[in-house]
Amino acid sequence: MAMANARRMIKRGGKLVEKIKINMLSSADKVDGQGVGSAYLEQVNLIRECDRFEVTINGSSDCDIQHIHTVDPWNYLKMKGGKAANVCYVHFLPDTLDGSIELPKAIFKIFKKYVIELYKSADYLIVVNPIFIEPLTQYGVKREKMVYIPNYVSKQDFYAKPKDEVKQCRSRYGIDEDAFVVIGVGQVQTRKGVLDFIDVAKRMKDVTFVWCGGFSFGRITDGYEELKKIVDNPPENVKFLGIIPRDQMNDIYNIADVLFMPSYNELFPMSILEAVNLHKPLVLRDLTLYEDILFHNYFAGHDNEAFCELLRKCKEDPKVYAQGQKMSQAISEYYSKENVLKIWIDFYTKVHEEHQAKRNRKKRRKVIK
Repeated sequence: MAMANARRMIKRGGKLVEKIKINMLSSADKVDGQGVGSAYLEQVNLIRECDRFEVTINGSSDCDIQHIHTVDPWNYLKMKGGKAANVCYVHFLPDTLDGSIELPKAIFKIFKKYVIELYKSADYLIVVNPIFIEPLTQYGVKREKMVYIPNYVSKQDFYAKPKDEVKQCRSRYGIDEDAFVVIGVGQVQTRKGVLDFIDVAKRMKDVTFVWCGGFSFGRITDGYEELKKIVDNPPENVKFLGIIPRDQMNDIYNIADVLFMPSYNELFPMSILEAVNLHKPLVLRDLTLYEDILFHNYFAGHDNEAFCELLRKCKEDPKVYAQGQKMSQAISEYYSKENVLKIWIDFYTKVHEEHQAKRNRKKRRKVIK
């Protein structure tokens, strides 16, 4: 036992401290093409860079902190039955499921209640966008247990390639080297604004539009029948590439001139953080939720006419395009590895210390009795 403890000790500030053991509970990487999966992998890789933490994936309950990334029932049972501190990621609110999947109303209602109960049961909730703190309080979640920590994307995995390599990437996907390319990234579903993406493409026939993503949830995807017809028979200037493995997505961003996301509802799209690492201009719907996390460093439109105008300016006005690049660079620099990792280190350390103090108080009460 002493040797086991010794292996979990590390020198910090001139003294030995115990490593904090974190068990990540997730099935996010089992379904391809989900931003949740990308966020999970990035967060785990980031935390593993700090020697203060010992990280396991879907391991035993013998840990200091259980970090729940997905709302699987077995993760909920582990949270309720374990002795560790429980941290839960909020990758979606129950209401944001509307427009994503189609389920019978009774089942949908039960699932939403379950998600809220899971959120309430956690010791802390991590929100990736501060705008969701208020809605969560309306569900009955205590404000003091919510913490905002932004997503993060590695600049080693997402970066601008030399022109000759970009040319090769375009050739591989059958895209002309001189084409102005607008990409959309995400699951093919109503909430993502795919129908608007297609409508804009029809109005701008001199531009190549590429959508990366597929039907991750199959036929229960909201709007599946209508969207499937479009995917199978798109306009001539539109390509649906399907689900692209994440280790190949950097090539897609290099192919692109602009990232266009007409989504109606989001939390914090990983695709935005990936694209800004390459300083690609962003054309987004003017959603309030972007304001506090992207600081207005993007081109915002309210409808398809506005989107067309913004994309046209990006294509034809070098000054506008350069402005878009500069704004994306500012976002990329703000969400640096050092900044986000420090937030996680401080957070996990606080959770561990508070949980240890809580357990010690319980022990003392038992001794007194």
